[in-house]
Amino acid sequence: YFQLFIQNKKYSISTEDKLIYARTDRLSNSYQSFVDNYCGGSKQLILSSLKEYAELFRKTFQPDICDTTIPSTFGIERLNVVIFGLKTTTLIPYVLYLAKNISDTTALNKMYGILESYVMRRIVTHATSKNYNNLFLSLIANEILDADDLRTRLQAASGTNSYIPTDTELQDGFEHSKLMNLYSKGVLYLIESHIRPAQSAVVLHGFNNYSLEHLMPKKWHNNWPACPTPLDAEKRDSILLTLGNLAIIPQSLNASIRDSDWNTKKAGKGQEKPGLTLCASGLSTLQDALTKTDWNESEIQTRALWLYKQAQSLWKL
Repeated sequence: YFQLFIQNKKYSISTEDKLIYARTDRLSNSYQSFVDNYCGGSKQLILSSLKEYAELFRKTFQPDICDTTIPSTFGIERLNVVIFGLKTTTLIPYVLYLAKNISDTTALNKMYGILESYVMRRIVTHATSKNYNNLFLSLIANEILDADDLRTRLQAASGTNSYIPTDTELQDGFEHSKLMNLYSKGVLYLIESHIRPAQSAVVLHGFNNYSLEHLMPKKWHNNWPACPTPLDAEKRDSILLTLGNLAIIPQSLNASIRDSDWNTKKAGKGQEKPGLTLCASGLSTLQDALTKTDWNESEIQTRALWLYKQAQSLWKL
């Protein structure tokens, strides 16, 4: 709420004060300074729209969306997963600004789609999020409220640490990036929610209801075919950490199934220890993989390319 005031050009807030006001650890002092130095000592400006923004905030931001299903198309529900599920909370001031100033739902959802695409492309490619705060506040300061303007502004960041990753970089990310589990789950979940058929008999659960599974387990040495050379084993240890080998499933596999050979991992060991075929039933991002009689480095690469194509189509910029 405070960031919306300090980015407003009509108050002519000094650069030095903006830096101080951006610190959340001294927010109370910053409010007082703003009131004293830029509002003539009157709190009315701060208070006049507080209730309106509070109601808009409550309507817009829903951390519990991570416990329920989300639509396949761009909108605030999906962006809430990006913000709260993937902990990209620096988006909040700009999203609140958009929600306040864009009344047309179609136009607003288009803006949300650009933001989802931008953040997710950067997550896949391991791009840093350190400059997000400055970037999103600059979008408020420059009154970016149009989809074309937003794209232009983001594309202008080429060559900086706020750049938009290209399709080539995105593909490389799917083939080689080793993301933290939360990010891997987010990438797969948002793709899954987008591509699954509308008439699917299996409901999509909330983001929090899925766990991440390595199709070829980290402990492959126990039950999987040996590699010809130590170098091949090293390459296998690396590729099994990439997105092509990862899946979201609604329940964790039993430890004895998780590290089993491929056929056992698919079929399970009875009702008490179900395998992927039962646990992952209806998941579009895993459907093709479960038809494979063997799972190896080549299949991981093939699936990585397939996932990339889904992401390229979804997160277009």
